Amino acid sequence: MFRFLHAADLHLDTQPSGLHGYPAEVAEVLRDASLQAFENLVDVAIDRQVSFCVFAGDIYDGAERGTRAELAFRRGLGRLAGAGIRSFVAHGNHDPVEQGWSTLSQWPEEVTVFGTGSPTTHTLELAGTTVAVHGVSYATRATTDNLALRFVRDPGADVQIGVLHTNVGDDPAHGNYAPCSLHDLRSVDLDYWALGHVHTRRVLAGADPWIVYPGNTQGRHAGASERGAKGAVVVEVEDDGTIAEPEFVPLDTVRFAEVELDATELADPGALLDELSVLCDALRTEHPGRALVVRTTLRGRGPLHGLLADPTTMGDTLAELRSDWSGRSPVVWWDRIEDLTRPFLDPDEVARQDDFAGNTIRAIDSPLSDPDGDPGESLRTELDRLSKLSPSRRSLGVEVPPPDDPEPVERARLLACDLLAEATR
Repeated sequence: MFRFLHAADLHLDTQPSGLHGYPAEVAEVLRDASLQAFENLVDVAIDRQVSFCVFAGDIYDGAERGTRAELAFRRGLGRLAGAGIRSFVAHGNHDPVEQGWSTLSQWPEEVTVFGTGSPTTHTLELAGTTVAVHGVSYATRATTDNLALRFVRDPGADVQIGVLHTNVGDDPAHGNYAPCSLHDLRSVDLDYWALGHVHTRRVLAGADPWIVYPGNTQGRHAGASERGAKGAVVVEVEDDGTIAEPEFVPLDTVRFAEVELDATELADPGALLDELSVLCDALRTEHPGRALVVRTTLRGRGPLHGLLADPTTMGDTLAELRSDWSGRSPVVWWDRIEDLTRPFLDPDEVARQDDFAGNTIRAIDSPLSDPDGDPGESLRTELDRLSKLSPSRRSLGVEVPPPDDPEPVERARLLACDLLAEATR
């Protein structure tokens, strides 16, 4: 029996988007997160006594982040080599060979960097089992050939592993580099495909063969593909060559999280702050020992909706939340609060009423059916008229959705419902 570790998309020394907007204590943690995740990988490989590691592309993030990333990678592979652990490295679209990434000299003898063009095969004898590790690197970033079809099974090996950076199934959410299909991978008759490129952890096929994306080792921003636990997988191979289900091992030091809060029963920003603090405590319990970058989405119908319509209220609430959670260890940073709450009144229901309120909503909807009209002027007229009925809004004025708002009419309908509800209290 032996184990190996499969990782991909390390993006060493990558800088999270929007780093310049973070306070110094947060920026420092984020700046080093990808490098620390790799150090954690090395620790796990040594602690779990794996026989080798495979790295399926995008070790680095780009030429502009070269030296520190390369030196950190070499140092980590040196630690692995010192523990008797082999490393097999493929380059992907972020670190193609012709960009110079494979030219670093003095790699440890235990490190194999796959070349470009056709896959190469390297064999190991482990616990009486002959293992063949096949792999290929990208020559250039824009690699669109189906590299999977170039792999060939080694007839003399018991266990066959393929290392490839690829987009399986032409997934439109990812760059279409070295595209292939599940059928292509299965046709090669390997036992385990160690894939890279997709940042979410996926098992595309379980056994005969295993086809696995481990995801990236460290999240890079708060987008859907970068949220949640990030790491690598440890794979155990029995003496008879049977490959067990890959075990995910988290490696990230900073975790991006998004939570939803039902604000229906919340009456004011103070209550909102209290509830968000409860959510954050729960997140820290769920993700112990890790820095957190948090986004939250507010939903529900209630009095808070009208208050949050004022951008100043939202900005002040977020600033207070950040202040409350500053200085924590590990770091907690509130990245964004998105308000998707709704007014007490439903615009669609109001529009069906044969009264003043219904007439108002229908007047706001009218620009959609008048191609020659000025939507902004129409919205402004109706909202200004309503604001005169709402005492608390008279001194504030009414903020008409800007021209570049993707849903100006819908936002105006919601604001109108706020004003109508307030005017009837």
